Amino acid sequence: MNLMDQYGILMHNSGMHNSGVGGTGLPGGDATKPSQYSSVAMSEQLIIEHLKHCRDLTRGFAYRVFPNFWREWCKQILEIAEQAKSNKDQVALYEIQNLLSAVQQAAEQEFCQHLANGFVKFKNKSLNTLTGEERFSGDILSLVEHSDLEETIAITSITHRADNFFAENLWALQQRLALLNDGEKIDERTNPASPVQFCEALRRVLTNLDVDVKTKIIGYKLFDQDVVGMLGELYNELNDYLIRQNLLPNLRFVVAHDKPESLREDAIQDDPSEQHHAEASTQQQAVDAQQHQRRASDKLLNGALNPNDIQYQNSLLNAIRLLQTHVTQMMPAIQANAAAQPAPTAAVPQTPPAQLQVYTSPQLVNVLDQMQAQALHASQQALADQETAAPAVIPVQSAAEVSRQMMRQIASENENGAVEAGDMQTIDLVGMLFEYMLSDDHLPDSVKALLSYLHTPFLKIAFIDKGFFEQPEHPARVLLNSLAEAGVRWVSNDGSDQYDIFTKIKTTVFRLLHEFKNDVRIFAELLIEFNGYTNNVARRQELMERRALEKAQGEEKLREAKLQVNHEVRSRTDNRDMPSAILLLLLQPWSDYLSFVLLRYGDKSESWARALRVIDDLLWSLEPKTTQQDKVKHMELQDDLLSSLERGFETIGYEQAKGRKLLDAVASLQRMALLSRKAEPAPAPMRTKLELLAAEKAGHVVAQQHPVSPEEAKLVDSLKMVEFGTWFEFDGGKRLKVAWYNKKTQHYMLVDQQGRKVSLAGGLQLARDMIAGRARIIAGSTKPFFERALENIYHNLNERADHLKTGAAS
Repeated sequence: MNLMDQYGILMHNSGMHNSGVGGTGLPGGDATKPSQYSSVAMSEQLIIEHLKHCRDLTRGFAYRVFPNFWREWCKQILEIAEQAKSNKDQVALYEIQNLLSAVQQAAEQEFCQHLANGFVKFKNKSLNTLTGEERFSGDILSLVEHSDLEETIAITSITHRADNFFAENLWALQQRLALLNDGEKIDERTNPASPVQFCEALRRVLTNLDVDVKTKIIGYKLFDQDVVGMLGELYNELNDYLIRQNLLPNLRFVVAHDKPESLREDAIQDDPSEQHHAEASTQQQAVDAQQHQRRASDKLLNGALNPNDIQYQNSLLNAIRLLQTHVTQMMPAIQANAAAQPAPTAAVPQTPPAQLQVYTSPQLVNVLDQMQAQALHASQQALADQETAAPAVIPVQSAAEVSRQMMRQIASENENGAVEAGDMQTIDLVGMLFEYMLSDDHLPDSVKALLSYLHTPFLKIAFIDKGFFEQPEHPARVLLNSLAEAGVRWVSNDGSDQYDIFTKIKTTVFRLLHEFKNDVRIFAELLIEFNGYTNNVARRQELMERRALEKAQGEEKLREAKLQVNHEVRSRTDNRDMPSAILLLLLQPWSDYLSFVLLRYGDKSESWARALRVIDDLLWSLEPKTTQQDKVKHMELQDDLLSSLERGFETIGYEQAKGRKLLDAVASLQRMALLSRKAEPAPAPMRTKLELLAAEKAGHVVAQQHPVSPEEAKLVDSLKMVEFGTWFEFDGGKRLKVAWYNKKTQHYMLVDQQGRKVSLAGGLQLARDMIAGRARIIAGSTKPFFERALENIYHNLNERADHLKTGAAS
């Protein structure tokens, strides 16, 4: 039975009535407010027709992108097979590649059918696609297969990124689809074209394939790139179609601030008195959003998270706890006292022998109180011993040492003291958090050293406040994010810092070590104080950076003009014999005049066209004239040409004596041309010198003097993808940020940590510095520190579970 037949049956049995488009179920809808669309009720048949068309667009998109994804997957498996270390692995990979190639057509058909079925379920109001992460909670964690966990995390990551990236298009599509759903609100689970539907369709296809989880993960990565990454095309097609059908054609996406949830998705339309204000507000918000996106680290300081961030971090935490349980179960049972164990990962059984005395959470907090006092004394002593030195010399407190110290403290208090497995996992998790912090390339060494002394108070709050790990917006977590991001932004590895940020971080750390007893409100107080300080600093830096940016953009606009002028002149003079005086005229004063005209009037103006015609006429006038017709034309042109040159010189304030000398030379050369005589060309060395000077003035002489190697060319292309806000670290630890990139001149505006412009670096020079080891990119991320840490912990635990599984099998 085809999909249209299914629609017919569903419609016959659904018992649904015709509904108006403007029902009260619409997000932000107002039942009392008339709308030009609510007066027309859509028939059941019209709704079906719209859904069929949307289904066909979705299925057509899938047929376009799926084959390329599948071929790339096969290609990558083949490349991995060719690099396999053993014949056994190579044969297994070849078999997988052959299997994937053989089932491509069937997989494509099944994939598209799953997507089409989603529209049937949507009309039947039974579509509710989950990512799978909902299974990873509560008591069933230990029952979940490791392969399912891997696949679920992959799908969750893909959908999380896609929902954020396509937020505007998805929001608009869901508002319009709601009109085809009796006005009921649509979300990613009930939207038949949402990213999760595509991921679920692939998951169902892969369920029937006998491939290992590593192969699947490779597939999901390519699927994210080649299918999900292209969904913008589909959403544009779907929205365009629904707009043509008069379904909310004036919908506007507005980012709401501090509004109730029920008001955050209002559609701005219909009311002419509000339209102008809404459009202006939308434009301003778009500018603000662009500024916010341009500085990746800026938005991390405010601690704000959207629901998708919270859901994603919670799923990561659940997956980590599952993996911790798996790792513990795969390790040999440990019968000895937990205090005697060399590493914190060794937990005692949950039901300890009678002779062991398991420490309660309050007892563990008391142990940590003593350790916190020791950490405060140790950090203060270290700084006191190094008062005159750079901040980077404070010694780092090892994460593993903190855990061992805790075990030793318990053993010194009670030789039979023990820690139960659940608490041991908490100790482990906090330890891995700080291990990641110490290995994070984002953080300067001096900040890592300071923050390492927060290990003990953060371990303590994990026992005092069970919501610490469960709540991504917990003040302690947001404070750690803010401290880390401020360190990245305003402290360098060369020991320098801006706006006394290092001192502020140090003060915050010491206050926490000194004042945190059992009252978690200290974290909120310190967070408000620290973020208030950094927000003021950020505003000052923003102002300075904006001024530097405006100045740099003005300089670059002039440089762009000079590049265009140099191109226009050289395109007319290259491969052509030229007298010295004419070369000098065109490459210097007339190029300056062309730059003036281009900047003032633009390259579409008549003034620009006239200025270029002067060059063409001048060059023609210097050619020997052999016919009477050309001589007559020459005589008619000569006076106007000389007048145009003279006016151009006057416009740019060119020195009169030099200008007169050049005009006399032009007149003399023109007389030679009338006598059918050819002027003597400029000597090669002089011509080369003049052209190099002009090229240098235009800003691209470096590329001419130093040929670009293939490696350099490849890196220059890669640098074009660098986002604004990316940090570079140069020799000595100095950090500079890319505040702006000019595509035309390929110049990067680099600012220091105060927002002051340091240089306009060429892409080629940056590439050469990176190849020579004089510069490196600090891997950028728009994610908060804590989220990056959870992802790192998950991957490390995942690798550990794989190694243990391999070891057990062997």
